[in-house]
Amino acid sequence: MELPRIELGLFLDMTDDIAQSEQLFELLSSFALKFDCPWIAYGPLASKQRVFKPNRQDSVVMWNYPAEWQERYSRMGYAKIDPLIKKGRKEAGAFRWSEVYTDESITEDGRRVLDEAATFGLRSGVTVPLHGPADSFRFMSFAQSSDCELQNRAITYLQMAALRFHLMVTKFDTTTASEQVHNLSPREIQCIDLVSQGKSSWDIGTILGISRYTVDFHLKNVMRKLDSTSRTLAAVKASKLGIIEPQ
Repeated sequence: MELPRIELGLFLDMTDDIAQSEQLFELLSSFALKFDCPWIAYGPLASKQRVFKPNRQDSVVMWNYPAEWQERYSRMGYAKIDPLIKKGRKEAGAFRWSEVYTDESITEDGRRVLDEAATFGLRSGVTVPLHGPADSFRFMSFAQSSDCELQNRAITYLQMAALRFHLMVTKFDTTTASEQVHNLSPREIQCIDLVSQGKSSWDIGTILGISRYTVDFHLKNVMRKLDSTSRTLAAVKASKLGIIEPQ
């Protein structure tokens, strides 16, 4: 059995023992190095999102590109014109950067992004589109400091690793969201459940045997914990997270 396949098997096995996105990213970085890809980037972009914001914990964007390139990419808003992202939205499988660079449809601005990336050491690479529900889109890019093209089999292994990484990170996101349920006290859950049933603060107070002011206090805590601007939005979010039963 060839070495890359063994390395992929080890990578997949080791991911089972990891429970944090950062550790998983380090493991994937080590795996990518075996294919001479010292630079990797993973990021989500919602269907209507236009700004790529690296290193935000809540957006699960991780990349180890040279710091100078990260800073320039973000400052110049290159996500708006990045041809790799544009192609990734339309593709299902992995593709080489060279394919994008030579594509007749690439714009001058798009080619400039790739040219500038090369000056920072990212001379070639592969991008793996990762499409999800509700038109969500994430991607994983593997970059090399040389002009050597990755072989098809290597791309297959990297794509499989990227998919595993993506599924694991998505699972971490879901786990984190479900753990937020425990941040609500039993009384807060009762209050937001009654809000979802159309009850006012006065109604809730009467039902639970507490004052209206106490109800408002609990609901303000719920809104803060669920990062919602109104009790109605908090009720909707609580329902989606499974904290309360949908009405």
